[in-house]
Amino acid sequence: MKLTDLDVIVTGNPPPGYGGRYFIFVKVGTDTGLTGWGECYAAAVGPQAMRAVIEDVFARHMAGENPENIEAMFRRVYSSGFTQRPDPTVIGAFSGLEIACWDILGKDRGRPIHALIGGRVQPRLRAYTYLYPDAGEDPATFYGSPTRAAEAAAARVAEGFTAVKFDPAGPYTVMGGHQPTPEDLDRSAAFCAQIRAAVGDRADLLFGTHGQFTPSGAIRLAQAIAPARPLWFEEPLPPDDVAGMAQVAAASTVPIATGERLCTTAEFAPILATRAAGILQPALGRLGGIWEGRKLGALAQAFGAQIAPHLYAGPIEWAANLQLAAALPNFLIAESIGTGTGFHSELLTGAIQFEEGYFKVPEGPGLGVELNEAVARAHPYNGNRLHLEMQPGPHLPGAPGFAGG
Repeated sequence: MKLTDLDVIVTGNPPPGYGGRYFIFVKVGTDTGLTGWGECYAAAVGPQAMRAVIEDVFARHMAGENPENIEAMFRRVYSSGFTQRPDPTVIGAFSGLEIACWDILGKDRGRPIHALIGGRVQPRLRAYTYLYPDAGEDPATFYGSPTRAAEAAAARVAEGFTAVKFDPAGPYTVMGGHQPTPEDLDRSAAFCAQIRAAVGDRADLLFGTHGQFTPSGAIRLAQAIAPARPLWFEEPLPPDDVAGMAQVAAASTVPIATGERLCTTAEFAPILATRAAGILQPALGRLGGIWEGRKLGALAQAFGAQIAPHLYAGPIEWAANLQLAAALPNFLIAESIGTGTGFHSELLTGAIQFEEGYFKVPEGPGLGVELNEAVARAHPYNGNRLHLEMQPGPHLPGAPGFAGG
């Protein structure tokens, strides 16, 4: 069996747009007639440029190859251009293509992917979701209100969720880490206190940030939120400051989680070696794919770290996360977009089942789901903005907060 052809579909995500502005799906064909689906996450270039990168990676490193030869293809991509280091754009392109290869292999063998990477060890998969505003509600008002967050958390717990995530600590700025303002500290503490009061001990609190702070600023924020006993403090520093994150981890009673912006085990290894985080959040559409996720799981296990797959993307990365999670003994919890209804479910042929805070492990061949190609193609993304974008200026005292992906 050989890989023969590729189609890239950039699907616009209609309002409310949870999961990003668009999803990049890849459809990979073989000379046996089998096809596989994959998804690339959060490209750092525009969607048309990313389409060209995906096509180049496939033509240069994968076309004509047996889809079984995952590691050989990964090594060629990783070393492309004489680099031998993670490139988020190139590795992101490969990640979606690699997921499609596993989908093909599972279909060829009539088995789910988790059966091909060590077998199932998780009977069901614990899930969490961000807190999102109700339909028609003003997002700015919702994301700035601890009271509304607490109400939304109680509603999600009533649906069965045993963990909820929120990120009230201020905007994400291209200027890098900064000190939290007094408003940031007070707002963050208020969110944690009111959500904890609303859910009691029925759910974990997952405090999200996206690399906003300096080491000392993150330590101050960790102290402010600690009384509510969050399960984690997510990505407190920009991802390139591993030593600083280790400093935060050593000073914080709240566990540190990180990983959605990291590529391959090469970037996660220093996190583990320095004990900078004990909860790793790979995004399989950027990490390098499912096999790189399986390697990361084994590496993390040796350091006593757990895996919490990240999802701010579409349903194919979601399905890949669940296949990986089912095979990991150190799986902790998987991110979801609500219960997976709405546009995410419309994009799938064959639903992923949510029940009492857990997802059932898909047991069909490959990913266990199929992309509804007609729906994906009926919502083309014609803009040129990125899937996610950061605030261009610095975060100033008195500036409004921002919540998102």
